[in-house]
Amino acid sequence: MSTKIEAPSELRVAKDRARLSVTWVDGARDEFSAEMLRVLSPSAEVRGHSEADRKTVSGKRAVTIADLQPIGHYAVRIVFSDGHDSGLYSWTYLSELGREAEARWQGYLDELAAKGLKRDA
Repeated sequence: MSTKIEAPSELRVAKDRARLSVTWVDGARDEFSAEMLRVLSPSAEVRGHSEADRKTVSGKRAVTIADLQPIGHYAVRIVFSDGHDSGLYSWTYLSELGREAEARWQGYLDELAAKGLKRDA
């Protein structure tokens, strides 16, 4: 059973739109690149409906955050400069991503290498 995560006290997009900072109510802070959020999107388009359906998204190094849209009291929709907007980033998912950022990013880089894909478009 997962623990319910409280809404962050602040979401802040960097001036260059390339990073998102999440400040949690306990004062902890996570920072994510737009590229990381895009390629690890919780959307069905990226995750698929099963592990076999999951896609490795490449060519998103230059993607930026175009907009943040609150979804109730549990998530935010991130609209990216490439038009992707179908992922709902729950507070639980953002918290997990913050804790596991290094491992998830390395896993993504390993997938790119294994599939001969690149971060640049």
